[in-house]
Amino acid sequence: MKKSFIPRLTLLVISIAAILTVLQQNQLLALPEAAMMAIRWAAIGVLIMYGVQKRSLTAWILISMIVGAEIGNDFPAFSQNLNVLSKVFLKLIKTIIAPLIFATLVVGIAGHSNLKQVGSMGWKAILYFEIVTTLALFIGLAAINISQAGVGITLKAENHEGITAAPKQTVSDIILHVFPENIAKSVAEGQVLQIVIFSVLFAIGLAMVAKEKRKPMLDFCESLAETMFKFTNVIMYFAPIGVGAAIAYTVGHMGFGILVNLFQLLATLYVALLAFLVLVLLPVALIARVPVKRFLQAISGPVSIAFATTSSEAALPRAMEEMEKLGVPRRIVAFVMPTGYSFNLDGTTLYLSLASIFVAQAAGIHMSWSQQLLMVFTLMLTSKGVAGVPRASLVILLGTAASFNLPVEPIFIILGIDELMDMARTSVNVTGNCLATAVVARWEGEFNPEPETGLVATSSPEIAEKIAEKENHPIH
Repeated sequence: MKKSFIPRLTLLVISIAAILTVLQQNQLLALPEAAMMAIRWAAIGVLIMYGVQKRSLTAWILISMIVGAEIGNDFPAFSQNLNVLSKVFLKLIKTIIAPLIFATLVVGIAGHSNLKQVGSMGWKAILYFEIVTTLALFIGLAAINISQAGVGITLKAENHEGITAAPKQTVSDIILHVFPENIAKSVAEGQVLQIVIFSVLFAIGLAMVAKEKRKPMLDFCESLAETMFKFTNVIMYFAPIGVGAAIAYTVGHMGFGILVNLFQLLATLYVALLAFLVLVLLPVALIARVPVKRFLQAISGPVSIAFATTSSEAALPRAMEEMEKLGVPRRIVAFVMPTGYSFNLDGTTLYLSLASIFVAQAAGIHMSWSQQLLMVFTLMLTSKGVAGVPRASLVILLGTAASFNLPVEPIFIILGIDELMDMARTSVNVTGNCLATAVVARWEGEFNPEPETGLVATSSPEIAEKIAEKENHPIH
């Protein structure tokens, strides 16, 4: 009874406080400011009770955003002192960028050095991934340039280090800047693209090494990647404090108007993702002759899991099972699906391009089309290091912002609604990866979407082994 009572009470109290605040601001209600402040803080108190009961990091991030906004509104002078907490969080996040990108790219490339064995399936999958994710990046770029969700935000640049427009560069400068001369220097300066180039070349070299010598380094990189993900999870426990402090600082000198831009960004993302589904994935499915209705029925379960957990990996086992039932051979599912989780995160790549330009708009920094295309090219590479776990994209977004001399303050603001954005983009990630298995199977001439009446539909491990043996030793 208590568990159902607190959420309802929280919703009721927050709604009353919000309605009274709106009426007060529009001069439709005349209450003393002290009384309004007391009502808002009482509502926040109930919200904190809900957070204690919920015990969810996401809930606490949203609560800290509300608390921070209220502190910035009621105590603007004090809120300016909280900026140091957001900077601490930023510094902790920045320590993740280089080792995470290096480890995930090396594992993603060298770990699949069996591309020679899988032959045409390998290059077809990679080609498909690159085309689709590039289209996702450009749709995100177009959406944010049309909506201009970040325009109108006024940041006090003098209070933030490094918030300057990117210097004009010649084509030669841009090309030279891509390649590292000293990887330690690239890591120290946060040059994400240089780290990516080094990681890709390192991975290619590792893939060419004999298996017995490649394995120790690959095991190290796999361990490093897993460790950095756990490291990220540890740092994210500090996220409510960092986000709350950043919101308090922001609202303290900009007011509540920033929240309007935030919801414009949220709407822009959802519209852009919908456009990607309709304009890219649907035509791809039709061209590949994928039965759309049956495909949607097959992915409904995995997508629901992804939407609820905001984790692509949580939906992976169910997604692989459903695509086998749909008629995609197991060997194709086993190769394309995990590879896609490193190279084919459509929703995340779209979000990254959209959010990066939002940050530039919020800072009042005009980026020419050539600079935006360079950023897209950077994201095209760095997004390949994003794993299907919640908030991993924050690391890539911060790295990209640092590479282009963009401020971090709007990123903290974005983090306040990251859960709502993550639900949508993760669902698109899973949808895109499921479709990729069907497309590659059709391309290989091995897609059989006819309903199976045999043992394929079962999830029994024993029967699954028999099916695998049968596929490896076909009767015909």
